[in-house]
Amino acid sequence: MRTVLTVLLAFAAGVLLMLWLPGSAPAPANSAVSATATSIGAATASSVGDSESGDDDEGTNWPDQGPTPEQVLYAQPQMLHDALANLGPRVPGKPNLYLVAFAGDGSQDVFRNEAEYASKLFRQRFGASAHTLVLENNPASLSTRPLAGWSNLEGALDGLAKVMQPDDILMLYMATHGSEDHELLVDMDPLPLDQIGAQDLADILKEHPFKWKVVVVNACYSGGFIPPLAGDGTLVLTAARSDRSSFGCGSESELTYFGHAWLVDALNHTDHFVDAFAHAKTEIAQWEQRDKLTPSEPQSYVGKGIEAQLDAWRKGITAGPAVPFAPAPPAPASSAATAD
Repeated sequence: MRTVLTVLLAFAAGVLLMLWLPGSAPAPANSAVSATATSIGAATASSVGDSESGDDDEGTNWPDQGPTPEQVLYAQPQMLHDALANLGPRVPGKPNLYLVAFAGDGSQDVFRNEAEYASKLFRQRFGASAHTLVLENNPASLSTRPLAGWSNLEGALDGLAKVMQPDDILMLYMATHGSEDHELLVDMDPLPLDQIGAQDLADILKEHPFKWKVVVVNACYSGGFIPPLAGDGTLVLTAARSDRSSFGCGSESELTYFGHAWLVDALNHTDHFVDAFAHAKTEIAQWEQRDKLTPSEPQSYVGKGIEAQLDAWRKGITAGPAVPFAPAPPAPASSAATAD
């Protein structure tokens, strides 16, 4: 259930944002953002878990030095507006790619690391026709990145639909924990955030006019996202099959197995997403065999026409040098985390 307070804050913030927006403008900086961007759900994070679930202690991840939860909620429309404004101008005359990197679990830095690195990799390696927007839950970025939540995801897609052309490609990179019933953990405790299931994600995408889509779901049991997402014009890549865990998502990790293999090791050597997936799948299997883990068996689905459209995008880019990985700076410790 969505709380009355959150809705009232969302409404007030949305109204203020609409008052600030210019009457009309062609640039992405002035794309209208849904006034419901802060209608963040109240489903509890405890409904989602996997083999390496997040912290269970309430409130331990909220920083002492930073905005309050209410301030964070109130700021979401403007933060999302700013993120859309910073996409950069579309390169005319060829397909462009628009990446939304979504780091769902705020209790572990590994997902933020992947979202930040994916954004950096695509911007630096694939040039001006690759545009990136980061939604993330993390104590270190409450004032700098829009939250990763259902409403902000819909708001981001609403904004992208206003600037993307029919031949452009939408890419979602979703990184978080996943449950056996194929639900993604969306958590920035104590904020009330709705979880996102496989059918939920498919329904969100169906509400938007994107013909060409690449959806990467890096989570345990993520193969269960393929059936509802499958369709013409869509490439789906998942970190595991529908009944298997993926690995490397613990609090001690800087990158997940899949993020390391597909983003860092593969896409730094090829701009072909399916070839990169094949390389990553082989590398992950080797790591799992070395560590004596039950194979995750990453899955893929290639819909009609998407490979040809990705080929058209690749023809318009000259891939740059490899982009080294470095973890994102951590948040200041909270009093709960540092107490004796």
